[in-house]
Amino acid sequence: MSLGKRIAEKRQANRKQIEVVEWGEDDAPLIVYVGMLTAADVSKLQRKYPGFLNNPTVDAMIDLIIMKAESKEGEKLFTLEDKPFLMRESITLVSRVAGEMFSTVESVESLGND
Repeated sequence: MSLGKRIAEKRQANRKQIEVVEWGEDDAPLIVYVGMLTAADVSKLQRKYPGFLNNPTVDAMIDLIIMKAESKEGEKLFTLEDKPFLMRESITLVSRVAGEMFSTVESVESLGND
């Protein structure tokens, strides 16, 4: 197995779980799985939202959720078609979920110094 494949497998195994009660069913929260925020993720978001690291907009937070939210099996939970629905969620919920996804970064300061 190549080094790249081993790194990808390790990254998949180290995903964080976020419980989202508001999106669950039958009194059980939805478990959203999220891998670490990568340099490629931040680069993509910063191209679209230049102030993303210092002042993330609601659109940027929603895009982050769409980009990173996965099922246990690793399938994307959302597509861009879901953005209008996510935009109708409370800002408290959106910022909490996006914030927990963003917390997969070990040092935000190091990202801002590129």
